[in-house]
Amino acid sequence: MRVIAADDIIKSITDALQFVSYYHPRDFVLALKNAYRHETSPSARNALLQLLINSKLSAQAHRPVCQDTGVAHIFFKMGMDVRVQGIKGVPTPSLQSLANLGVAGAYLYPENPLRASMIRRPLGDRSNTGDNTPAIVHIELVEGDALDITVVAKGGGGDVKARYAMLNPSDSVADWVVSQLPGMGAGWCPPGVLGLGVGGTPEQAMLMAKRALFTPIDIQDVRNKSITDPVESLRLEVFDRVNALGIGAQGLGGDHTILDVKVEQAPSHAALLPVALMPNCAATRFINFSLDGSGPAVFEDPDPEIWSDIPDALPVAQGRSVNLDTLTKQEVGTWKAGELILLSGHLLTARDAAHKRMVDMLSRNEPLPVSLQDRAIYYVGPVDPVKGEAVGPAGPTTSTRMDKFMPVLLEQTGLLLTVGKAERGPVAIDAIKKNKSAYLVAVGGAAYLVSKAVQSARVLAFEDLGMEAIYEFVVKDMPVTVAVDALGKSIHWMSQARN
Repeated sequence: MRVIAADDIIKSITDALQFVSYYHPRDFVLALKNAYRHETSPSARNALLQLLINSKLSAQAHRPVCQDTGVAHIFFKMGMDVRVQGIKGVPTPSLQSLANLGVAGAYLYPENPLRASMIRRPLGDRSNTGDNTPAIVHIELVEGDALDITVVAKGGGGDVKARYAMLNPSDSVADWVVSQLPGMGAGWCPPGVLGLGVGGTPEQAMLMAKRALFTPIDIQDVRNKSITDPVESLRLEVFDRVNALGIGAQGLGGDHTILDVKVEQAPSHAALLPVALMPNCAATRFINFSLDGSGPAVFEDPDPEIWSDIPDALPVAQGRSVNLDTLTKQEVGTWKAGELILLSGHLLTARDAAHKRMVDMLSRNEPLPVSLQDRAIYYVGPVDPVKGEAVGPAGPTTSTRMDKFMPVLLEQTGLLLTVGKAERGPVAIDAIKKNKSAYLVAVGGAAYLVSKAVQSARVLAFEDLGMEAIYEFVVKDMPVTVAVDALGKSIHWMSQARN
């Protein structure tokens, strides 16, 4: 019987979540560098460079690579000969309770606070739990006396794009997967990894698709050997066909939509072929470790050499400098889709909850707490700052969630610009074109790099919404790209395909 102290489990989970918040896995950095070297699209290449610089800066500063610091998933593989030694007051704690304590310790860590995204009642008041608990716990009991743990911080942008289908046994899994990518948009912040779960039951397939993501990137090793395994054949086929679609980094068009494809399979009913798809984003965060009773896990920092050939900042940009405080609709009308813009001045922030509240106020003819006339709104829910920061990591959130609010806000408030990530849908693009507005994109997954452009930040309204409150940032040379111009032209692959 192997005895493992509950405190060691708690501390290991806390330390693991802190570790993955600012260190990308080595294999991911190398794969991203390889994509950057071979990318032929200038827009996608710029996005890849921003992701690499962000990875380097986050590793150096021990600050999150992304403002969405994820939902904590804890996978326990526990030997039947393992006994957990209790903590004070709880002689036989559950693994769920230990995971929750570990998560709370990580997300409330004062030197690197992480954004809490978990809510209590999705169908109720949707109040934030404040410490990112509860953890999502999966437990597998196996033979032996080992305790293997995988700790994951999974961002919402990837999970929201999950797909599931019950295929016929004779159907092509690869055909189905490739057919899903165009409709997924770029809100999952490609390039990343696709996880596929094949077989089992519907719920097993979804879990396998997610679990498959948490292994090292090795697609090039698979390509360099003789393939006889149908799983590896499927990986290569999907990898090549998805990248041939030309969606590219951030959906900007290009050669590298995904960096790998991972597959798990399980026995299933002869008449069924369950298939699930789960993407991991450019904020890939997970770590695997084992506990043997000798103490908490110790995580070794990656060799800084993997970032040594990455610059510390973007090269001097040739983009257009824009003063948000003097911006006019006439000036916005001169911008072209694909143009690089450097924003300076006062920038508002708002996400889903703030947008809904503002639109509800307008429907009741109530004045808004903040004037939006000739202003710009950035879709972001930032991480809390630490000493010396104006704001914590503050990358963009998926803009399509705000699409339904666009007609009302653009027509009734004088809002001039919106800034976010990924493509806009037809409702938003039509509103932008009708009101001679524009939509700009920052790079999703480059949150710490973006935050360097923020000189100051203060809450203006809806403070009760926490990270979804309306802030006012003062920014200097914040790098963005014109994604939809005043004529309604979009640079995103998905919008182009749709039109």
